[in-house]
Amino acid sequence: MELIQNKEFGGERPLFASHDLHLDNVIIREGESGIKECSNIIATNCRFEGNYPFWHVHGFTIEDCYFAVGGRSALWYCDGLKMRRTVIDAPKMFREMHGIEIEDVEINDADETFWKCSAIRVRNLRLHGGTYPFMLSSNIYVDGLESDSKYVFQYVRNAEIHNAKITTKDAFWEVENVTIYDSELHGEYLGWHSRNLRLVNCHISGEQPLCYAHDLVLENCTFDPACDRAFEYSTLKADIRGSITNIKNPMSGRITADAIGSVTIDENIKAPADCLIEVRGK
Repeated sequence: MELIQNKEFGGERPLFASHDLHLDNVIIREGESGIKECSNIIATNCRFEGNYPFWHVHGFTIEDCYFAVGGRSALWYCDGLKMRRTVIDAPKMFREMHGIEIEDVEINDADETFWKCSAIRVRNLRLHGGTYPFMLSSNIYVDGLESDSKYVFQYVRNAEIHNAKITTKDAFWEVENVTIYDSELHGEYLGWHSRNLRLVNCHISGEQPLCYAHDLVLENCTFDPACDRAFEYSTLKADIRGSITNIKNPMSGRITADAIGSVTIDENIKAPADCLIEVRGK
């Protein structure tokens, strides 16, 4: 493997179609497609300032690096990425990629990040700002996530998430086969139109959570007092610890809680309209 160290590159495609390179303390200056159509690349202690630095790259490692704002849309149409201890200030990272391993990474503009990606493994990721991270992605495993981005995990398939703190709006819409463990989920309209969404040991806050959900499961979950109109038109099995303020028009299944503030069943409830709602121990 060739070592390129302590150098700067700029302009159009300076390292196009390179293979078996180790870039150490390299700066990719203003320009486009610095490392395109490459394979077997290692980048350590590097800085990326130009647009689209990694496109169509196969098998690469990025460690202890920095992506400046100008390094937008940096990783598209790639596979086999391992990224560690990296800070990203650029938007629109990770698009239509397969095989992504992320550890100890901070993304400070998460706008349109992780779109249409598959086989993603995440450990200790921080997302700030932006909209729609993880849109249309699949086969995701997360352990350690802190996010204040809007509309996270929309249209996601086959995901397992542990130890997350997500503050957002309209998260987990139209997801399928998603399980979330030991997490805090803060935001309005959580999990609408989902299928096979399972929450285990989670705390939920925000208005109108978990409506229009199909085969929803809650195990040992808690709700903030401000949560109301929960479960409208959902089919579910819910074990709620503590109190839930209001339940509205669930379609079918079973809801058990330690206390229930109120239940709204009106003429708009949808068939089969046979959900069993009970206070534990009564």
